[in-house]
Amino acid sequence: MGRQSSHHQQLGGDEEEEEKDLLVRNISHFYVPTLEVQVYEDASHPDLSGRGLGTPSPRLFHTHLPYNTLPDSIKNSKCKIGYITRNPKDTPVSFWHFFNKILRPGQDPFPFEKAFESFCNGVHVYGPFFDHILSYWTENLKMPHKILFIKYEDLKSNPMQQVKKLASFLGKPFEEGDEEEIEKVIWRCSFERLKNLDVNQNGAICKVPNSFLFRMGTVGDWKNHFTPEMSQRLDQIALMKLQNAGLDLEMNV
Repeated sequence: MGRQSSHHQQLGGDEEEEEKDLLVRNISHFYVPTLEVQVYEDASHPDLSGRGLGTPSPRLFHTHLPYNTLPDSIKNSKCKIGYITRNPKDTPVSFWHFFNKILRPGQDPFPFEKAFESFCNGVHVYGPFFDHILSYWTENLKMPHKILFIKYEDLKSNPMQQVKKLASFLGKPFEEGDEEEIEKVIWRCSFERLKNLDVNQNGAICKVPNSFLFRMGTVGDWKNHFTPEMSQRLDQIALMKLQNAGLDLEMNV
């Protein structure tokens, strides 16, 4: 454990470099605002220019919206989209925990069985899960230069490869042999580090405590919530929905 901490300290750099780290000063959503929540919450026609947001181009935004609801100004512009999805079994578990925290504080949790049933029936925030991912997957196949499709499981199992891929996609590739710099990026953005930063243990974004955005950050927690019948049912739905799509969501990791 001592060796791991020392290694992380080396990756983090000196104190001066740490002070310059934006993620130490504020939660990531402050720098990458969510379009449908933060940006459009108080204005139906916000000024998205550098002057309006106070940040120069290029700018970063975050959204949960499915591809077919994005405006043509996004679809037809030169902006790039990095889309991250995860195992369809871990997804409802994560949402269930999150929404119980923000919508039912101090109450018994909403029954997981009902939440699972709604998920299977396509009653889900921002639309049916499989329709959502397929909308971006299909466009990614048509326009790989514009849309990068990333699986959370791949980020966890091989972060070096995925960070390299993302950097190249954004036109900011790392230099050959720059593994140490990539490792530093991975550590600074790691779940372990972010969850334990003071800024993410305190404060709130859009009235949601920052700490609510960090739970486990693991793969496979669905195994602690699903019955064998639930697992089998979602396997069957995925098989039907993803038929001939050429997309493997690694259902049982």
